[in-house]
Amino acid sequence: MDVNKNSYTFTFSAILVIVVAGLLAFVAESLKPMQKENVKLEKMQNILASVKVEATPSEAEEKFKQYIVEQKMLNAQGEVVAPEDMGPFDVDVVKQYKTEAPADRLYPLFVFEDKGERKFIVPLAGKGLWGPIWGYVALDQDMETVYGSTFDHKTETPGLGAEINQDFFQDKFIGKSIFNTNGEFVSIEVAKGGTDVEGNAHMVDGISGGTITSKGVGEMMERTLKVYVPYFKGNQKAAL
Repeated sequence: MDVNKNSYTFTFSAILVIVVAGLLAFVAESLKPMQKENVKLEKMQNILASVKVEATPSEAEEKFKQYIVEQKMLNAQGEVVAPEDMGPFDVDVVKQYKTEAPADRLYPLFVFEDKGERKFIVPLAGKGLWGPIWGYVALDQDMETVYGSTFDHKTETPGLGAEINQDFFQDKFIGKSIFNTNGEFVSIEVAKGGTDVEGNAHMVDGISGGTITSKGVGEMMERTLKVYVPYFKGNQKAAL
């Protein structure tokens, strides 16, 4: 082939594109198991973080198996179900939130136990100012008092809404109650930054300048936790 012809250039370019594309596809496919494993370990770390258990990636699976003693799945009516195609850990609540109708979503529940004390961990998904937000909230053994929480995001504004993943915000939920004194579900409201919430068991101060993202945290908690109310109420009565 005459290397000076345009046909040679086009042929060489086409072959190069095909070879590079094939190599990239091979590398991407080869990395998939490693990526899936990293996602799994990060999810375990986040679940454990909501109950104040720190774990490195190398420790995550062992500690998860040690402390998470039960995994349950609820439907949109708060009933425990057992789908054949997936377990509670396999549910991607962020993906569900974006693609599934509320009535079709599944709601995982992770039960943590240490020294005879149990905590109940609920995954959350919602919307911030610029994109999805998510997290986990852990309720104490009474199934109404927040023991711990962790939130995260992908695209929120640094220094403002992005601060939902900082301890100073997440720790505000500790000790708050999702039921009022009459036993009615009220969730936890995230107020506008700078609001005086002292003494209010059902409200936390939001992030100044990050009102929309802060409100998104409150919305996803209220919307998600109310699905679990029938389960919590039923188990509270059984414990009496």
